[in-house]
Amino acid sequence: MDNAGKEREAVQLMAEAEKRVKASHSFLRGLFGGNARIEEACEMYTRAANMFKMAKNWSEAINCLNAAIDIYTDMGRFTIAAKHHITIAEIYETELVDIEKAITHYEQSADYYKGEESNSSANKCLLKVAAYAAQLEQYQKAIEIYEQVGANTMDNPLLKYSAKDYFFKAALCHFIVDELNAKLALEKYEEMFPAFTDSRECKLLKKLLEAHEEQNSEAYTEAVKEFDSISRLDQWLTTMLLRIKKSIQGDGDGDGDLK
Repeated sequence: MDNAGKEREAVQLMAEAEKRVKASHSFLRGLFGGNARIEEACEMYTRAANMFKMAKNWSEAINCLNAAIDIYTDMGRFTIAAKHHITIAEIYETELVDIEKAITHYEQSADYYKGEESNSSANKCLLKVAAYAAQLEQYQKAIEIYEQVGANTMDNPLLKYSAKDYFFKAALCHFIVDELNAKLALEKYEEMFPAFTDSRECKLLKKLLEAHEEQNSEAYTEAVKEFDSISRLDQWLTTMLLRIKKSIQGDGDGDGDLK
């Protein structure tokens, strides 16, 4: 089926879904048969969304998912609504490249998951929000999330290994804003989570703070290279570390080099 065919089928599904929603209202007062029709409508909206996605009609796919979300939230089915918000966030993230809107939908999804006490699913969404917030230079927002998720995971035997990453990222966000803030935050994280002190991330932060205090660009780069040789830096960490390096005097124009 070509894209035009997929779109036609999606439009038909939407029309059928809307009919079922309207028909359900006449039954809802008697609470007889209404829910079955509403369930069918939600399934049709979801199928229509998938057809629109295949046809790369992103805005209509989002409209269908929003229609399904409205119904699911009315029914108190927040977990399914949260999943649909993630799907919308991913479309904004990868296809429409509207990061602000992606953040909004990840936040809404996290709220719904929290309400259902699905904390690990909520945390996954919040970490997406934090990463994007930091990229958009909304550092305080990112710090609050990383600290919150770090505090939530540090006492969990299965998740505590990840806590050091969250405190590391929070400290980097502090560092970009203000060196003293980063020092104070680092002390706080070590006090909260003693295992953080022996981590490579904490040791790197201390070296970076020392290099920054001395305005020593070479020492800063050397510390980053040493860390990267064992734990490869991802794009997010590279971006944040470069932003800090640019604040060292004598680093030229901060040409994006960490190597």
